[in-house]
Amino acid sequence: MNAIEVKNLTKTYKDFALENLTLTLPKGCIMGLIGENGAGKSTAIKLILGITHPDSGSINIFGKKPAPELKQKIGVVFDEIGIPPEFNIREINSIMRSSFDNWRNDVFSGYIRKFNLPEKKPFKSFSKGMKMKLGIAIALSHDAELLILDEPTSGLDPVVRDEIVDIFNDFTRDENHSILISSHIVSDLEKMCDYIAFLHNGRLMLCEEKDRLLEQYGFINTTADILRELDESAVIGKKSNRWGIEAIVDREKIPHTFDVKPITIEDLFVFMVKEEN
Repeated sequence: MNAIEVKNLTKTYKDFALENLTLTLPKGCIMGLIGENGAGKSTAIKLILGITHPDSGSINIFGKKPAPELKQKIGVVFDEIGIPPEFNIREINSIMRSSFDNWRNDVFSGYIRKFNLPEKKPFKSFSKGMKMKLGIAIALSHDAELLILDEPTSGLDPVVRDEIVDIFNDFTRDENHSILISSHIVSDLEKMCDYIAFLHNGRLMLCEEKDRLLEQYGFINTTADILRELDESAVIGKKSNRWGIEAIVDREKIPHTFDVKPITIEDLFVFMVKEEN
């Protein structure tokens, strides 16, 4: 069974449209949603969670249509954490205990200590990074099987981000646990994700296993004349510099005589978006 199945999901607003989004997140895996601001990442997540409703398409979570009882199995972190500003951590703990059937006081307290969060200060006094850490602690403290995270490492310094990445990787060591995570910090996603989905202007450009992408694509340095001789579909993106042209290519569609260098997921995304634009 898959954790999430989305087929032909469409939502149209006055100035933006998410068009025919189709993706599958297998159980036990982490999928990263990559895209610029306004690409449709948050829209997709809100549709999957049932916060907004699609114009068309289907969503299944654990093989079922989204329903209130499924929320007990889902841990959610948004860029903005919806906590009453005057509440402190002890009061937040009390609210969560009454909200989730499987709330774990011991787990929550462990994360509060791990993240060094003050228990008596009001939420409104927290920095952005502290608020994000609190949101992550809540998401991980009620035996969730699926985490849906919208920019969860935003506002965190590199050391803490690395710690959070380790926590998420540990979470999915259980084959019944899965994560859908969006971030503009592509390097974080590259460290932990099994699958990568690229969104651009409301359209899914690709959705593939991360290792497969890194194996399939690479950099070449060449000239404009040589590049024109290649199969057009082999060239994913390109840019000119003083020494010629740097291009990302599909290794399977070019002659083996080329010296192809490795890429990062961020390289691939940036070049694809520039080519699309």
